[in-house]
Amino acid sequence: MPTGVALRDPREQLFDAAERVLLRDGPNALTSRAVTTEAGCAKGVLHRHFADFDAFLAELVRDRVRRIDDQAGALRACAGSGSVTDNLTGALTGLFRSVAVSIVALVISRDELRARLRRDGPAGVPVLAEAAAMIASYLTAERERGRVDADADVDTLAPTLIGAVHLLFADREGAPPEDGAVAKVVTAVLAGAVRR
Repeated sequence: MPTGVALRDPREQLFDAAERVLLRDGPNALTSRAVTTEAGCAKGVLHRHFADFDAFLAELVRDRVRRIDDQAGALRACAGSGSVTDNLTGALTGLFRSVAVSIVALVISRDELRARLRRDGPAGVPVLAEAAAMIASYLTAERERGRVDADADVDTLAPTLIGAVHLLFADREGAPPEDGAVAKVVTAVLAGAVRR
């Protein structure tokens, strides 16, 4: 007798289910049973597509990191238009209103997941490291256009922005900050680096 519902793209549906559990209940609630229940499928479906639950979680993180790569391209395309502060405020707000904060908490809370991701990824915390690279790339593009000072240290400014904005969004229980609060942080961090 079949259980659950037919899955069109099992991996993507399992990832989406995991994201919903993460956003709703946090990383401690993320289990294989919670994911398959949320996806409406048998637990064996997850294990048919992934060696174990940590392999599933590692692929979930990698999938969400790939989305940051897409965002990075869109942000770089904004270079030279709009204001630098507005462009960064929009990108950082979009990043941290997504599942990024929960992914960071998940990676920090699971030693085996963190070890798997470090074997084949960049140094640092996944998602945050890629987000910092996205911001640095954008700031470099703006520096090349003369909208950011030629001597601005984009490799320091980018992780500073990521860390400061991440702190605004890190409280899972409270309401997310308003765009104005993010813009205030961006303005303060970039003070003196962005040409008026």
